[in-house]
Amino acid sequence: MTASGSVLAGIRTFASDVVDGFMELVHSGFALIGLAVALVCITLAARPDLRSIGEDHLRAWLHDRHVAVLGSPIEPGAVDRATAANPKELPVEQAKVAFWLSKKYRVAPEPIAALVSEAYSIGARTKLDPTLILAIMAVESSFNPFAQSSVGAQGLMQVMTRVHNDKYSDFGGDLAAFDPVTNMRVGVRVLQECIARAGSLEGGLRYYVGAANLPDDGGYSTKVLAEHFRLRQVANGKSVSTTTVTPTPIPAAKPAAAPVVTTKAVTPAAPPAKAASTEARASDAPAPASEKVAMLAH
Repeated sequence: MTASGSVLAGIRTFASDVVDGFMELVHSGFALIGLAVALVCITLAARPDLRSIGEDHLRAWLHDRHVAVLGSPIEPGAVDRATAANPKELPVEQAKVAFWLSKKYRVAPEPIAALVSEAYSIGARTKLDPTLILAIMAVESSFNPFAQSSVGAQGLMQVMTRVHNDKYSDFGGDLAAFDPVTNMRVGVRVLQECIARAGSLEGGLRYYVGAANLPDDGGYSTKVLAEHFRLRQVANGKSVSTTTVTPTPIPAAKPAAAPVVTTKAVTPAAPPAKAASTEARASDAPAPASEKVAMLAH
């Protein structure tokens, strides 16, 4: 063998040895990695707490990466906090009421649908007509769940939170006044107490607005009952205009009732026309007495 042939053979042998050594190292490395993975899997299987911690760290890392990309937090469960429902999934009667209220008060049909559904649920439990509950919300707040009057009445049904804070204790505290469903439930409890004290629906509405010991309620009960009457017509499938305005009757003087604890702060010295409440009312003018209807569900 020539000298050049010997050199080439040596180079081939060296290269072969290097390749063989490299492959052996690779195989050993993969073996070590596989062994490490197997040990981790066995450890996680034996220690669920470690597995849970690892999963939490991984989820947190993925969440942080997603937030970094989007520039804002993500909450897939945020929809559960929304007071909203698909009005098309409601029973026919409820859907008619929801769409009518949505159009009249210029609010989205989805949250109104949730309120209508809750009103019907509450009405079934309390034997109050759900359209009466909705009529009170319409007159009191025009379906603004964050409304507050100058005297502190709050939420959809304008309940005096500081007067009825005990009723909110079952819902976590006074701030629940701004949860629409909670405000409805507390407001209906107050209304029930007012009706029971007065012995009639109209009298109960006078108590509710804080005018039981005043000559008149400024037309409040008539306005509520007029809206209640319209909502019953809508629920029964009749076509009712959302722009209907009925004349305001001249309030007749009534004997003052015995002093009572009212649901709203009242200034006794105020003129009769404004004595019902210092709040701004945002619905139609009240209808004549012929439009009044009973409180029990039809």
